[in-house]
Parts: sequence; C-alpha cells; structure tokens
Amino acid sequence: MNQQKIPATVITGFLGAGKTTMIRNLLTNAGGKKIALIINEFGDLGVDGEVLKGCGAENCTEDDIIELTNGCICCTVADDFIPTMSKLLERENRPDHIVIETSGLALPQPLVAAFNWPDIRTQVTVDGVITVVDSAAVAAGRFADDHDAVDARRVEDETLDHESPIEELFEDQLTCADLIVLNKTDLIDGAGLARVRDEVASRTARKPAMIEAKNGDVPASVLLGLGIGTEEDIGNRKSHHELEHEDGTHDHDEFDSFVVELGPIADPSAFVESLKGIIAEHDVLRLKGFVDVPGKPMRLQLQAVGSRIDHYFDRAWAAGEARGTRLVVIGLHEMDEGAVHKAIEALV
Repeated sequence: MNQQKIPATVITGFLGAGKTTMIRNLLTNAGGKKIALIINEFGDLGVDGEVLKGCGAENCTEDDIIELTNGCICCTVADDFIPTMSKLLERENRPDHIVIETSGLALPQPLVAAFNWPDIRTQVTVDGVITVVDSAAVAAGRFADDHDAVDARRVEDETLDHESPIEELFEDQLTCADLIVLNKTDLIDGAGLARVRDEVASRTARKPAMIEAKNGDVPASVLLGLGIGTEEDIGNRKSHHELEHEDGTHDHDEFDSFVVELGPIADPSAFVESLKGIIAEHDVLRLKGFVDVPGKPMRLQLQAVGSRIDHYFDRAWAAGEARGTRLVVIGLHEMDEGAVHKAIEALV
C-alpha cells in the first residue's frame, strides 16, 4: 500500500539547527523529483519561506512552497495542516514527494499522527522523520543538563520534578526521529563530536540511525526514500507531554517571538557584532531576518543561533519590493522584549 502513496518527509529540529539550509541543499539536488514543501514558522516573518523560494530549484517552484504561519503546526493540525494537505492532494500535478519543515518549537508527534486521518492516510505516508541537531550547540551544553546536579537538587527540593521545557522539546524531537542528522560537525573536534553522539543517544530510548553533516549537506538519496511509514509506529514515540498529560496537549507559553523593523544598515559588520552582545545579554535563542544595506542591490540575510551569526547576500531586491530591515527575535518567556527591541533599535 505504501508504495502507492505519496511519501512525506518530516524535518524537525531545534531552533537554528540548520533545517532550512539542509532543505535548500535537498531541493537543488533532488534528481528531478517534483517536491512540494510545507514550512511552519514560529514568528510573524516568513524568513525560511523567503530563503527557500529564492533557491531557484526547478523541481520546487514558488507555487510548490506553502507556508503555515499561524502558530506551531502541532497545535493547528486540524485548522491548518489537514486543509493544506487536502488542497495539495487535489492538484492536477501532484508532487512526487512532500517535505515538511516544522518550527523549531514544534513537537513532531501530533503532526505524524495526523497522517492517520482518513482523508490523508489513503494517499500519503510518512517516509520518515528526520531530526537535525546543532552539534556545536550540544557540545557547548546549550541544550543539555547536568543530571547529577539535577538529582542533587531533587533531594533538596521535592518540587523539582520535571526537566526544563527546552530539554523536553529536544528529547521529544529525538524520540520521534527515524534519522538524526548531527549538523555543523565542522565547528567541533573529534572528541567533541564523540561527546555529542553519546549525549544525543542518551536522550532517547529508541535507537534511530545517526549521521554527520556540515552545512546541512546531506544527499537527497539519504534523506528521501527511507520507507518507514512512521505514522504506523507513532504510538511508540510518545512525547513528554503525551506521557504526562492524558490529553497530550502542550503550549508554548515558555517562548516568545516578536519582529523588529528598522531602516537601512550602513555598516552591516558592525551591526552584526553589536547584535552578538545583545543576544548574549538577553539570552536570545534565535534571531533571523533580512537587512537593507544602502547601495547594495541585494538584501543581506541574517541567521543567528545564540551568539553565532551567519550573514550573506541571498538575492536581489525585487522590483517594487519595499526595502527594509526586518528581524524575528525568539527567546524564552522571561526575555525582556522591550529591552531587546530598544537595544536593537539603538544600533541604527
């Protein structure tokens, strides 16, 4: 039966792990397969969609790229994902493969379970769930706990009975994976990579395949065609929330996002260096967007994970397109939005 269905690959992973870069590489090396792409972003600015629409892949045109920006896809399955899939399947020229990029804050489990809906399961199967991991971040302990310290605290404080939201999310994404991509391995040495492998393996009782990558460069033949049928095994991949709450619901109250709009940035290098200080001071998890550099015909794309910021000119400003600098800032709920907004505005 699965061979008669359209395969769908779910790509998940924490904020800034490199999902979009990996998908961009995939689209340009898909061997002629017609791919439909569904992108779910956390925040109001569709940065990832803009990046992918600009990749120029003939097998995935702008019409084949669908953005869901109404919130976490795992919370809006009935309202957004199911109708989107239905419209996609009604097309005369249906895709050979569907790729779904979840938000870095999404649980993949509810999304995979949605493929068991009657209108979907007869036509589409989950080829596999791929979880992308920022190896450098894990090596630095950004999303890891000192288990001994936590156990010691539990002895002293009986109210400490759960892990941090970020750690739970990281583990849930690993638990749902059929393939784990340890990305950004070029940023750490061999000993660091060995520690990352051990750390990631310890975060899930399941033993999915694990591969290494640099700059999200993974062959399409590796990412597509896993043939797992993950929706049939979703009961064995329960998230923390499913295990702890009977209704399986969760929320994202612990995360906030907002958009900062600025004018042109005359010195982008100085701007980026100053942003690093703001990110560190306010513990910003993720920052991404576009910068208007005066005198340059192309817009500058900016992607930050912690204090590590990548920036490059990605495409020319379109005729009639309003130039400007627009950044999405994502952090924990405790982040002082006003202070961050004011600090970034002061850089102009």
